[in-house]
Amino acid sequence: MIMGANKKIMIKIIKDGPYRVTGGVPLLEQAIVTDDNGNTRELIDIKEYPRQNTYILCRCGSSNNKPYCDGAHRKIGFDGSETASRRPYMERAETFESPDLKITDVYELCDHSRFCQRSGGIRNLIQKSDDPEARQTAIEEAMICPSGRLVLWDKKTGKPFEKEFEPSIVLVHDKQKGCEGPLWVRGYIPIESADGSMYESRNRVTLCRCGKSENKPYCDGSHWMTREQKLEFRKKWGLE
Repeated sequence: MIMGANKKIMIKIIKDGPYRVTGGVPLLEQAIVTDDNGNTRELIDIKEYPRQNTYILCRCGSSNNKPYCDGAHRKIGFDGSETASRRPYMERAETFESPDLKITDVYELCDHSRFCQRSGGIRNLIQKSDDPEARQTAIEEAMICPSGRLVLWDKKTGKPFEKEFEPSIVLVHDKQKGCEGPLWVRGYIPIESADGSMYESRNRVTLCRCGKSENKPYCDGSHWMTREQKLEFRKKWGLE
């Protein structure tokens, strides 16, 4: 019998240490690609790692055996304190509406993968939802938002536009920015805090793996953005 084969699917955050993943969760690597105008558009497969029932993923960004932990967090004195809110997504979300669509938005979850900016941005697109092309682009942008910051809803049915993901973890490579992105956690995988409490299970979230996020365990774009750049981004998109 393989050790760990009976363990349930779970991501456990180790205090000031890595993520322990149990339950045989598939681990893949995908790269962000852009369209002809330089706008991020989709993720393409690079590789799939050999399936393991239990594995340990680096959270501090300093492992020499990435994506796996090699104990570097102890050598560098990594502070992995979790500062993210535990309140449910819908309790925190702002809402932006058009006649037949609405977006819920929790900005603090943004990983700055930039999928929401194509064709003038998702907020502009939903205002043109009587145009089939604009509507479809808005749906695509919302469903590919890795962090789950944005959720697009059909006001007629009251249902969100969501892809059905098998529980899986994707190592995101940001080709445009030339850096490694977050862990894209898909398919409602439970995430347990170092203190034993549970985060809200969602279809799409992104976890920090560079160690720099100010919203741990979630990614906040710090793998490529400075605090000043984040402030600029907020102003550009009318979030201030």
